[in-house]
Amino acid sequence: MTQPSLCCDLYLIGVGGQGIGLLAESILRAADAAGMPVRGVDTHGLAQRGGTVTSHVRIGNTAHSPLVRPGAAHVVVALERHEALRGMNSHLRDGGTLVYYDCELQPLPVRLGKTGRLDPELVTREAQRRGIRVFRTKLSDLPDPRMQNIAVLAALISHQVLPGLDRSHFEAALTDLMQGAALDANLALLRRLTT
Repeated sequence: MTQPSLCCDLYLIGVGGQGIGLLAESILRAADAAGMPVRGVDTHGLAQRGGTVTSHVRIGNTAHSPLVRPGAAHVVVALERHEALRGMNSHLRDGGTLVYYDCELQPLPVRLGKTGRLDPELVTREAQRRGIRVFRTKLSDLPDPRMQNIAVLAALISHQVLPGLDRSHFEAALTDLMQGAALDANLALLRRLTT
């Protein structure tokens, strides 16, 4: 059975150590589990902890290269507020979708005093100006800060940002990528946030 032609370009951005690589790989494997053509590439190994990390994921028959062109992404997924604005401004098309975890880790330019701290309202205003849908998530009861990527993954599922991909596809992806207590904890959080 042939899957419908879906075209979705995602640009993922965060701070080194937040789990952008795991998030991107989860999306890649979920799309594969759903039988969709998918390509991706990330900057794994190019950014130190605390630096900006990006990944590109392209789902669909028209994805011949893994790179998402600036201003062409349908979806930007971010794990930090400053990086959400950066990714939205550099890669998200007008009318696209921004999904981000609202935390502030103060990327290097903020820590060096080259740019100021970012009020989340600025992200909202910029998105409204460009007709961008925004799904902001933040959990006060997150069991482990390293699970912010799973909270964002749950937001992608709950808001049906990626048509054709549901929780079962992401559960299969996480099962491929993890084992033991880490898998159990991440699946439990994903299920809690998507029921």
